[in-house]
Amino acid sequence: MTVISHHIGETLIAAHVAGQLPHVFSVVVAAHISVCDECRARAEAAEALGGALIEGIRPATLSVAARDRVMAALDDDAPEPAPIPRSGIFPAPVMQAMGGKPPHWRMLGGGVRQQILAADREGSLRLLYIPPGLAVPEHGHRGLELTMVLQGSFSDSEGRFAAGDVEVAGGELDHQPIAGPDGPCICLAATDAPLRFHALLPRLLQPLFRI
Repeated sequence: MTVISHHIGETLIAAHVAGQLPHVFSVVVAAHISVCDECRARAEAAEALGGALIEGIRPATLSVAARDRVMAALDDDAPEPAPIPRSGIFPAPVMQAMGGKPPHWRMLGGGVRQQILAADREGSLRLLYIPPGLAVPEHGHRGLELTMVLQGSFSDSEGRFAAGDVEVAGGELDHQPIAGPDGPCICLAATDAPLRFHALLPRLLQPLFRI
């Protein structure tokens, strides 16, 4: 059984349940909820509260034309695609983001690999593969970063993060994650702004690697 020490806060979980998170962050939250009983319970509580609030809203009267448009839209709904199940270390939401296929890694140097799963104006979502004992270049954040460990572990100034753990990093955190010695660290990371690297070389390579 996976022991999870670092969870996602209630504010992010509530925003995810309400559909108010950018897609890239929602994938990380959904992946964590799928393996964490504690955060799944929080999500279910938020859903129940949202349902109770909706039930308490006074119904509005629709015009005939508006009602017809709603009914037509319901009739036109296409069936949802079959869900993609978990595979190995990858929770179902991650498999969905990968299109049901294995990772397609791109080398970044020093044995580090990545696959960009999504990138738009709201942020980016990527898988990272970091060899054991290797340190990621020291960096800060211009926005929010959510990093979930899928395999192995990493450590930084905030502690040790193992499989299932999520590190929530904002603009106040500068850190240098180091992969643990217990095998490669594979992470799912979402950001809504480019990282702020301290060293010159990572800054020069940043546009190429889209980090």
